[in-house]
Amino acid sequence: MREDGRLLAIRRADNGTQEIHGGVLELDNPLAAALPAKRPAFTSRWDELTGAYGNTIRGIVTLLLHTSPPAAQNALQGSQQPSPDPLDQSAFHERATSFFGRQLSTAAVQGLDVLCRFSIDVDRQNRLEADVIVLREAGLTCLEQTRVPATEVVLAVEVTSPDSVSRDRETKPLKYARAGIAHYWRVENEKGLAVVHAFELEPTTRAYTSVGIFRERMKVSAPFPVDLDLTAIKPRRGGE
Repeated sequence: MREDGRLLAIRRADNGTQEIHGGVLELDNPLAAALPAKRPAFTSRWDELTGAYGNTIRGIVTLLLHTSPPAAQNALQGSQQPSPDPLDQSAFHERATSFFGRQLSTAAVQGLDVLCRFSIDVDRQNRLEADVIVLREAGLTCLEQTRVPATEVVLAVEVTSPDSVSRDRETKPLKYARAGIAHYWRVENEKGLAVVHAFELEPTTRAYTSVGIFRERMKVSAPFPVDLDLTAIKPRRGGE
C-alpha cells in the first residue's frame, strides 16, 4: 500500500475480478505452487507470508505475500521500505549521519544503543529505515538482526535529502508518532549548515510537538543530555 492509500491489485484472467497480489492454492497442492515462478518487476524479494484465506466452497486457499520494492521504487512506495541507495546520498547526508551516530553513541546512557541506517518495524505493514536510531539494548538480540520493533526505539533521526524532504517532514514523523517513538529529530542542510528540528511525542494526542530548532549548537536533556557542536558537520578540508 502506498502512502496515499492506494494499493496494488491484479485482474484475474479466469473471472476478471481484481484481487490483492498473492497466490491461489488448491487444497491438495504444495505451498510452493502458489508462488509465481518469476517475481513481478516492482518487487525485489518476497519477505514473508502475511495472510492465508480459505474458501471451502471453491476448495482454494489465497495467500497474501509481503514484498520489498527495489531502491528505485521507494518514491512510489511511500516510505515503507529502506531509503534510497547510499551511493546517491550527498556528502552532507553522510557527514551528518556519521556525526549523530558517533555523538549519540558517546552520550547514550547505560541501557541504550545506537545504530545507523537501520530498519524499524513501525507496524505490520510499514518498515522504515532511519538514518540513526537510539534504542533500548533489549531491542537488539543478535548481530544477524536486520530490524527492530518500534516499541524499543526512543529516538529516530532523519537527515533530509532533496528526494526525501516530504517523507522526512510529513510521512515518517506521522508513522513514528503513531508507533510511539518518543523523540524525532530532523536534520536539514541550510546553505551548507546543519539545522536540527527536534520533536517530542505528546502522549495524550500521540503527535509530535516541537522542542526547538537548533543551529550551530544543540543542547537538550532528552532522551538523554547532549551538547552538540553542529558546525562540526562539514567537509574536512574547507568548502561546502
